[in-house]
Amino acid sequence: MELTGAEIIIECLKAEDVDYVFGYPGGAVLHIYDAFFKQEDVKHILVRHEQGATHAADGYARSTGKPGVVLVTSGPGATNAVTGIATAYMDSIPMIVITGQVPKALIGNDAFQEVDSVGITRPIVKHNFLIEDVKDIARVFKQAFFVATTGRPGPVVIDIPKDITAAKTEFNYPKEMVMRSYNPTVKGHPGQIKRAVDIILSAERPMIYTGGGVILGNGSEQLRVFTKKLGYPITQTLMGLGAFPASDKQSLGMLGMHGTYEANMGMHNCDVLIAIGARFDDRVTGNLEKFCPYATIIHVDVDPASISKNVRVDVPIVGEVVQVLNDFNKALEQTDRTPNASAIEKWWHQINEWRSQDCLKYDRDSETIKPQFVIEKMYEVTKGSAIVTSDVGQHQMFAAQYYGFDEPRRWINSGGLGTMGFGMPAAMGAQLAHPDDLVMCVTGESSIQMCIQELATCRQYGLPLKIVNLNNGCMGMVRQWQEFFYDKRYSNSHMDVQPDFKMLAEAYGHVGIRIEKSSDVVPALEEAIALKDRLVFLDFITDQQENVYPMIPAGAGLNEMILV
Repeated sequence: MELTGAEIIIECLKAEDVDYVFGYPGGAVLHIYDAFFKQEDVKHILVRHEQGATHAADGYARSTGKPGVVLVTSGPGATNAVTGIATAYMDSIPMIVITGQVPKALIGNDAFQEVDSVGITRPIVKHNFLIEDVKDIARVFKQAFFVATTGRPGPVVIDIPKDITAAKTEFNYPKEMVMRSYNPTVKGHPGQIKRAVDIILSAERPMIYTGGGVILGNGSEQLRVFTKKLGYPITQTLMGLGAFPASDKQSLGMLGMHGTYEANMGMHNCDVLIAIGARFDDRVTGNLEKFCPYATIIHVDVDPASISKNVRVDVPIVGEVVQVLNDFNKALEQTDRTPNASAIEKWWHQINEWRSQDCLKYDRDSETIKPQFVIEKMYEVTKGSAIVTSDVGQHQMFAAQYYGFDEPRRWINSGGLGTMGFGMPAAMGAQLAHPDDLVMCVTGESSIQMCIQELATCRQYGLPLKIVNLNNGCMGMVRQWQEFFYDKRYSNSHMDVQPDFKMLAEAYGHVGIRIEKSSDVVPALEEAIALKDRLVFLDFITDQQENVYPMIPAGAGLNEMILV
């Protein structure tokens, strides 16, 4: 039986076990929306802005490991999705973005709502396609899902002219996918693994440094075994939090620009650095000329292009994190060698001296609400069990520092691109994926207003998010940099006019609570969590002068932190 291109798209989504598609209709995709109307297997979530669709699909993908799927129309629909596509690309998130296009005969004629979606998105996708024949739809979708989810994951755009979605052909979905030009390496080189294990066991001041690749590669269990076998300290990037339990004594917390003193000093002084699923981002390394000056560096990554891109490494291992960690663990089991116990004990003594600095201390007795206090109490009230999304800024750093993540895929934030407006739509995607879990969005009054309209989406689909708005009346991280590096010239960083968020939440049909005293923080959090089936917007009025510490200034090394 022949199907239209639009119907074939739906069948492709069914074949890939897609639960939700996040989208917004328009003329170029109306055939596809009509096909959605005729079936019930794949659910469509109507957002209020295409950027919200991409972030919601992103949050769904990060919290499940499955690719998120987006459907937008041509022209402004596609361009509105660009920020979300770039966000997913920077953080290696699997996503399929279906963009409508004008009919084939009109492409290149500056037709109504025509843009070159393939050209625009080429720098920010893992791959993209323009479908020119209805017979190619099934093959392209199979390729798109394969490319998006294998190797280093990432977003894939499929641009489909409207007339292709109306044309008919038989539907045959490929069972397997082999692409000669795309064959990611899975297994690490045995010789390099043996060499790495020898170096690891010879270390006197070792550090394990892991990133988001461990979570994306589902290697958390193997990482925990590896770290426990060795007894070495471990630090994690912003994107890697939760791969190893924050509550474990071997965890030194987050490293980098706003990382802990013990993590950064451990990195700077280590003699062997074991980097797994991390890309040596500039927010992690600080000044590259001062980075890990004494270390032999082992780097495990699925993407060969990431190895020695920013930092030259001594032992490169290309392969899937879970496979390489399994090989590491087998090698450690089979060898008679053990770590240098006396050297490691001495190293831990030094690390614990650094740890005693208590670099995350702040005034816990302040009558004014401290943002750190809100996150600490949020952790206590939830017992660390919530899925937490965040926007970008000081509140993001406070959440990373003070909410201890013990499990992977519970911390969802925009790391590489740093996208304000990400938090609430990402929380929507995570809540749809985990309807029985508590999902909380940590945000600020500047970030939340970028996608505030998605409060309507939350109401329409009954998503009981808890929004923790750390409201200091300014773009906190911008203000902090202006304080430190621009002689307190606060140029356009303060929000002189902002809405009454309590009333705004209520206008959308949700519960709003405004909190102005420290003594009311815990009762407000408990009240919000008790309202299991309602979205609650908690507007915490926090200290405007509070800064994120520690902080590494631009151009400084990891050992040159500002602590107070």
